[in-house]
Amino acid sequence: MTGVHAEGPAFDLLGPKVDVHVKRGTVTLPIGEVANLEPGDRLWIHPDLPETQSARYVLIVGFLRGATNPPPAEWFTRVETWNKDVRNEGVFITVPAEAQQALVFLAPETGGDFSTLRGAVRGRPGAFVRATQDLQAASLDRMRLEAYLADVKVTSQTDPKLLKERTEKSARSLGIKLDKECFDKPSDQQAPCLVEHTEGLVLDDSNAQSMVNQLAGGATGDLMNQLSYSPMAGGGAYSPYVGAIVDTARILASLHTAHFQYIPALALPTKDTLNLRLNVPPSFRDPKSVVVVALPPIGPGKPPPLHPMNPEEKYCAQRPGLVLPAEGAPAVFSTQLAYGLTMHIETQADGKATSVDLPLKADSSAGGLVPVDAVPALGAGEVTAVVRGKWGFDDWEGPHYHLHAAQPGKWTLAAGEQSALVVGREDTLHLEDDSSQCVERVEEEADGANPRTLSWKSSKPDGLEVAVPMKDAAPGPVTLAIYQFGQEKPDRLALRAYAEAASLDRLTLSAGDPVAQLRGRRLDEVAKAELEGITLTPSTLSRVGDFDQLAMNADLATGNLAAGKAYVAKVQLEDGRQLKVPVTVGAPRPQVTLLNKGVQEEASAAPSPVRLGSLDDLPVDGRLVFFLKSKVPVNFPRTERVEVAAVDGSFSTVLSLADAGLMLEDARTAMGAVEPLARFGASAFGPIQARALSADGATGDWLRLGTLVRLPGFKELRCPHAAAKPCVLTGSNLFLATDVGATPDFNNATDVPPDFTGTQISVPHPTNGTLYLRLRDEPETVQTLTLPVTPLQQSSMQAPSPTPAAPPDKTEHPTAPNPDAPVN
Repeated sequence: MTGVHAEGPAFDLLGPKVDVHVKRGTVTLPIGEVANLEPGDRLWIHPDLPETQSARYVLIVGFLRGATNPPPAEWFTRVETWNKDVRNEGVFITVPAEAQQALVFLAPETGGDFSTLRGAVRGRPGAFVRATQDLQAASLDRMRLEAYLADVKVTSQTDPKLLKERTEKSARSLGIKLDKECFDKPSDQQAPCLVEHTEGLVLDDSNAQSMVNQLAGGATGDLMNQLSYSPMAGGGAYSPYVGAIVDTARILASLHTAHFQYIPALALPTKDTLNLRLNVPPSFRDPKSVVVVALPPIGPGKPPPLHPMNPEEKYCAQRPGLVLPAEGAPAVFSTQLAYGLTMHIETQADGKATSVDLPLKADSSAGGLVPVDAVPALGAGEVTAVVRGKWGFDDWEGPHYHLHAAQPGKWTLAAGEQSALVVGREDTLHLEDDSSQCVERVEEEADGANPRTLSWKSSKPDGLEVAVPMKDAAPGPVTLAIYQFGQEKPDRLALRAYAEAASLDRLTLSAGDPVAQLRGRRLDEVAKAELEGITLTPSTLSRVGDFDQLAMNADLATGNLAAGKAYVAKVQLEDGRQLKVPVTVGAPRPQVTLLNKGVQEEASAAPSPVRLGSLDDLPVDGRLVFFLKSKVPVNFPRTERVEVAAVDGSFSTVLSLADAGLMLEDARTAMGAVEPLARFGASAFGPIQARALSADGATGDWLRLGTLVRLPGFKELRCPHAAAKPCVLTGSNLFLATDVGATPDFNNATDVPPDFTGTQISVPHPTNGTLYLRLRDEPETVQTLTLPVTPLQQSSMQAPSPTPAAPPDKTEHPTAPNPDAPVN
């Protein structure tokens, strides 16, 4: 006999049936409900062969007592299945003391069949002990597999939309390997995919192992050696189910003789009948086939380790279709070994302790235990349900579950959400109760309108998140109705919808600051805020990204606020609503005031011909000097630094006492000096500011220093004697000026193109040698240019001046001088 290949037939041949009852004491059970045998049990065995059975079978019942202790001869019973009395009444056999395994053999009648078979078993008891174990495990695994296949078939035929959900639950309950890629296929291909390669679907079940591995000495082949995947020829793998079968076939093949070959049979009990499944057809010629069947293990019962999916989860007792999710014991779902299951509940009714037992059904496709009848009303809100039943002949107490019964009038709105309903948007309310498990639906009720069902979810075990669409609603009363399973009337919450209100994020200030910053949305509705007796009133409202930022002025000093302490401010809106906002109080920030500022020129440098029109304009090639006086702290710390930066953040530098950028005038006053051209380069321009930086990184407020401007390098102004004729202005970087005129109002002024590359430009004839210009870095201020006027000689009138770069259309700039035009 050869081993069983995973790709070959997997016990798909129907064998004979054998009816079996087991009596222990005064209780008799059908074989389908017998988890284990014990010495002294009385077996009733009835071979259920057809009336037309032509080949005579001898049924032999034998008992073993371990791998190393051959059983006595009297432990074997020969039954002639064709005998009329046996056909009608069966036979009774008692499990002998010290027996550890039980086997049934079906062999064709032949001379010496009984003695030959009994001798084979007694000669090699270990082989049959191991075969018994493996057949018991394989039978349990096969029943798991058939239960899974039945679930897939029923679901695919009755409700294909639920195939994925119910198949996953079935696979979890039965310990089946699920190929999730099947759900990526078209719907009509999913069910066939899920039942392909069935031999490899069965996963390890440690409970089945503990049931069958009950040898007194604990030796002889731990079945767990088979319960793992191992490579095999041609690809694929042995599952625990196939592994046990292959091992059994090899063991029995080693007992092959000239007259008998032993073939394994899986016993799949249904009530009182053992339905046998064969892997190869039996032979009635030499060597004749002896069918080997394992009866339940002999020894103490092993209750199933069934446990809840989540021991802490609560379940609504009155929810229709209640399922108590369970896992850990596939045999509970695939066999009849667990029967008489009930859900025992103890509760209080009218001040008296009562109990109820409700029948349960193990449903693998539902993923757990399902009450057969509806759960009646329970007095208490929380109860514990205990699963009880029978496991074979033994009483069994299974997992415990927390059940919740809905109680009326307990739903409330979460604290702080009394004003949460705002029209013009989609709102979310948080409702609280002892448990949210029993909520059926939530509706919005309005006067004169039909109730509207709202979307909701259970955000936590004792709360709900309810979406309330208020986009097209009007301010006014709103009623929410919460319907719960087991309650005839809903709980109603009376609420009020408001016009859109401010949304507050955080109030921020540093201790000692007179101004706080409020961050949020719709802050234009804020009337005032109160913080530790300090009243804050709105000042400047600005937009920063997606949020509003409102500056709020304090009417009292804030120096007494403790940095890092958690505060909450009360904010009053214009419509009278009050909101709360968390407050962040930072450490006192350094505060300084700007006393003075100025620009120093190098003594050796020639004075600039440009006189700036504003004290805020700071030439980039000068030395900027400014004085700062410390307010917080009172004295200017020696570790404090000063940051000088562009308002747009494009450049910055830090001054300190260490690098001589700062120098203390006295204990409270420091002078800062910076050479912008050296620090920032020739491309630095625009508004600049300064602020103090403390040693711990705290920053003070920005102080405006002025605007950095770059000046053209004016060299010479040459003019003809005729005042009506233009002059020639010579210099470098003339593009830094936008226009040059003879009057402050820039009548008939010369515009300088931004891409001008020349060193000469025609300008109006100045009055008293004074011209007016506007700089590209500060076009709002009028600057004054004073240069000595050099007479323009006739010989130089024809001298060409560089022209500005031609624009893309090749036309000349109108402000550029024409070198071919005569100058008088």
